[in-house]
Amino acid sequence: MPRALLSVSDKTGLVPFATRLVQLGFELVSTGGSARVLRESGLTVLDVSDITGFPEMLDGRVKTLHPVVHGGLLARRDVPEHMAAIAAQGIGLIDLVVVNLYPFRETAARAGVHPDEVIENIDIGGPSMLRSAAKNFEAVWVLVDPVDYTPVLDLIAAGADDPALRKLLAEKVYAHTSSYDAAIAQWFSAQRGEPFPDRYPLAFEKQQTLRYGENPQQRAAFYVERPGAGLGALKQLGGKELSFNNLLDLEGALMAIEPFSEQVACAIIKHTTPCGLATGSTALDAYKKALACDPVSAFGSVIAFNVPVDDATAEAISSLFVECILAPSFADDAVEILGRKKNLRVLSGSAAWPTNGMDYKRVRGGLLVQDRAPVPSVQNKWEAVTKRQPTRDEQRDLNFAWRAVASVKSNAIVLVRDGATIGIGAGQMSRVDASFVAVHKATSAGHLTAGSALGSDAFFPFRDGIDHAAAAGIRAIVQPGGSVRDAEVIAAANEHNMAMIFTGERLFRH
Repeated sequence: MPRALLSVSDKTGLVPFATRLVQLGFELVSTGGSARVLRESGLTVLDVSDITGFPEMLDGRVKTLHPVVHGGLLARRDVPEHMAAIAAQGIGLIDLVVVNLYPFRETAARAGVHPDEVIENIDIGGPSMLRSAAKNFEAVWVLVDPVDYTPVLDLIAAGADDPALRKLLAEKVYAHTSSYDAAIAQWFSAQRGEPFPDRYPLAFEKQQTLRYGENPQQRAAFYVERPGAGLGALKQLGGKELSFNNLLDLEGALMAIEPFSEQVACAIIKHTTPCGLATGSTALDAYKKALACDPVSAFGSVIAFNVPVDDATAEAISSLFVECILAPSFADDAVEILGRKKNLRVLSGSAAWPTNGMDYKRVRGGLLVQDRAPVPSVQNKWEAVTKRQPTRDEQRDLNFAWRAVASVKSNAIVLVRDGATIGIGAGQMSRVDASFVAVHKATSAGHLTAGSALGSDAFFPFRDGIDHAAAAGIRAIVQPGGSVRDAEVIAAANEHNMAMIFTGERLFRH
């Protein structure tokens, strides 16, 4: 009689699966809660202690760590010496294993959980059984995912085999245990307050396969830290499947509107950086102001709102070719209006990122890890360094400019008026070029730069950027300061009767 060992925390589908195993002639062996659930369903089950002759002990910490279990899993059926050895010890073969592990991540994520409880949810016997069974995958079916129950049962019922599926199931085991161990290691690092341990384990799960990467010749997939994390939490209401570039732009869009949580905001993103960003009295007002910044670049963009989208806003957006639109929710009529454009991806929900989350950037042969960039805000440490102080209206625009420039690729300059960008210079090799581009973009879109405010993500290394801004009529500047030529830059601003704020904080986005 073939033997199956079942020991699961997630009991989804367990009883129907075990029932069918019995119908196929399997003997069931189980532990703890799994055995209880199976018996309550009327199935006959052996406890692990029945086959090991050794009781569970240490509050269940030791139950499957036994030669009878691992001998039955690891013995190679095609090696006579293996078969003779287990026969001599009275060890029976185990032909199928179903194990999923103690809920470590879920326990560790609970607010206020005691470290002792987290440690008790570190599974030892489960990973050991899985690894033993997966090593002997040619003889032992090993399952960690309920989605695999039916395909395996169907093969057994048909008296068939599938070596490729066996290998896939073994691969899933080692990915599963690796991910589990990574989560444990990360927890221990966090316990000692060390964000950058000597070895940095990562664990991600595939959310979806993508059609291709940044270009059609590049294969791609989207992975998440856990199901439903970040962008994986968004619900797609219509349109084509998301692309690699869509996901990058959605991240840029969320970064752009994140600092404006207390206002109605709209961001229009092209190639991960804003081409328009604005606050307004309504979603429609914010959209119109954001679009006015650079309507040419908005073609083929991704648009994000931090408030629900109504039908009037949807109608306005439907006249523009847009790749994606994201908002917390959409009115029913808005979904219908946007759904007329079959290729437009409509996404609802929120994509939170923990404040203690880490940011990763891949480089050849390695990984750069840093704290996620803090959401920029107005700080008390800001210092007005010029003779002329900003007026109330200028201060309001400087506050907006500082939060807006944080989402623009460096070198970054934004021109702002009345809670909206009117010109954006992004990704330039020099700051004076970024200033030039911002002014050019503003005037090309028909905006008057005179009287506007300017935000810079880093200090001005020379006075030429200030002179260029003054020539365009800009009256107020916010920047980090910190250049060896700060005195020269301040003097230039004073010559032009500008107001200038130093924030003491750089906002590079490479």
